Amino acid sequence: MDLQMLTYLFVGGSFALYIGIAIYTRAGSTKEFYVAGGGVPPLANGMATAADWMSAASFISLAGIISFMGSDGTGYLMGWTGGYVLLAMLLAPYLRKFGKFTVPDFVGDRYYSSAARLVAVICVIFISFTYVAGQMRGVGIVFSRFLEVDVNTGVVIGMAVVFFYAVLGGMKGITYTQVAQYCVLIFAFTVPAVFLTYQITGHVLPQTGLGATLDGGQSVLATLDGLVTDLGFKEYTEGKKSTIDMFFITAALMCGTAGLPHVIVRFFTVPKVKDARTSAGWALLFIAILYTAVPAVAAMGRVNLINTVNGADGSGTAYAEMPAWFKNWESSGLIGWNDVNGDGKVQYANGKAFTGNGKPAFDGDKRGPNGERAVTNANTEAKPVGKAPHANEVYVDRDIMVLANPEIANLPNWVIALVAAGGVAAALSTAAGLLLVISTAVSHDLLKKTFAPNISEKQELLAARAAAVIAITIAGLFGIYPPGFVAQVVAFAFGLAAASFFPVILMGIFYKRMNKEGAIAGMSVGLAFTFSYIVYFKFVSPGDNNAAHWLLGVSPEGIGTLGMILNFIVSFAVSSMTPPPPKEIQELVESIRVPRGAGTASAH
Repeated sequence: MDLQMLTYLFVGGSFALYIGIAIYTRAGSTKEFYVAGGGVPPLANGMATAADWMSAASFISLAGIISFMGSDGTGYLMGWTGGYVLLAMLLAPYLRKFGKFTVPDFVGDRYYSSAARLVAVICVIFISFTYVAGQMRGVGIVFSRFLEVDVNTGVVIGMAVVFFYAVLGGMKGITYTQVAQYCVLIFAFTVPAVFLTYQITGHVLPQTGLGATLDGGQSVLATLDGLVTDLGFKEYTEGKKSTIDMFFITAALMCGTAGLPHVIVRFFTVPKVKDARTSAGWALLFIAILYTAVPAVAAMGRVNLINTVNGADGSGTAYAEMPAWFKNWESSGLIGWNDVNGDGKVQYANGKAFTGNGKPAFDGDKRGPNGERAVTNANTEAKPVGKAPHANEVYVDRDIMVLANPEIANLPNWVIALVAAGGVAAALSTAAGLLLVISTAVSHDLLKKTFAPNISEKQELLAARAAAVIAITIAGLFGIYPPGFVAQVVAFAFGLAAASFFPVILMGIFYKRMNKEGAIAGMSVGLAFTFSYIVYFKFVSPGDNNAAHWLLGVSPEGIGTLGMILNFIVSFAVSSMTPPPPKEIQELVESIRVPRGAGTASAH
């Protein structure tokens, strides 16, 4: 069976499975729509949490970012996994004992303020829409290659699928759909990882293959160091980022993980407080299966890419002789070739083959003299870089590394089709969770709890579904016009979560003196500072987005840590200078930290 038919079979079959689960588990009440009725077993919830959190950034983009950044990319690994330890130990069980539907619900009741709830809703919307932009873009990237449609059409298809099972099933449908999606995505990631590792090193496990010795007598990492330095890149194992920036990026991702609203809400779906902690443990285990394989996939994929493009002697490969995968991805716009020196060879090195942001702008279906797609922004003055004997002529979108790896390595067609299904599963699972959080914030926290407390449950459920429809539409627009590559966009969302929610939740649990004035001021300052910093360097003045202009040398990806510190300082200072919370709130804070009597779920 050819690749296209297998892809339709795998992706179509997975869609049918997700929609079937959504129909079978459709929500019939607001409690089922918001928290799946509060009866999800810890094992299933751990699996659903892993799928909810291991988004397109983890499946599609993480290996790609490490492939190109080398050791600088390890902050993403450490931050995204370390955050689950914080979540399991510091937040999950206490939030579950508090027993509310959402993070704004916790903030509104803990800080006895509708204003605090409203600020929390604004934070949820900012974080979730930033995050969901990356997921919808990930769906578009998968479809653009494997279903042979453009990226924007792929985004629209993804919107339609998410619309069906998120709007119909709510959290109940999403939870059991995510269990299936986890099984699909983890199988889709590990199978090609095992194939790739065995092909290059002779090892079966990617976790051990990274340190294996190749035929030339060098390890994978030493071989990659030699390849990239010969092409003018910095050594793969030598980081370019400063220590402070690496620390801030890692901390932002860790604390952002612990403050992500769509992850936190998953711990409201289990029956007991103990189950919340158990769920977090299962989720960390399920996540580790993928994350421990990522470094090997990243390094081996980069070795394969360089050797395939530049050929055995490193001088380049004639375009006419390039394998089919290169031309397939070129058609999607995620790989571009500009024949700078006119020799008909594809040559990859350090440098820009295209002007502007480095991405190729293709001129319709026009072709160059060697059959390449014609580009409108070719930089004809590109020169050799570093030790490279030629100029760079190739643009490679880092988000394709995992998706293209099986094709580059000539793996069987069924493996390539499986990866396509896994990429879609990863993106859709997180997108659905985020969209549900947005719709819940609007229908429950804004409508029911703030502006229209007397509406019936049926009206609230209808409002939640309507809000989900609007959220999906906006998310699709973000996917079509993304503010960056997938992992980068997601990193911004984590920074916003760290700067806004993590301090207010942590202090709300462990600091009785924390009051509504402190919470509102802290969230507002943290969110405003972090969002403004990201917008300035990414959109207002992208030319200044370098260490020479960053505050304290901290990049936009890591600025959430500084926003979090400001949040803590402002929250503590304002709380100290304003009246303490009411006595019943202080007693509530004491009660949620006491393990005795924690076995029963709180009333909603």
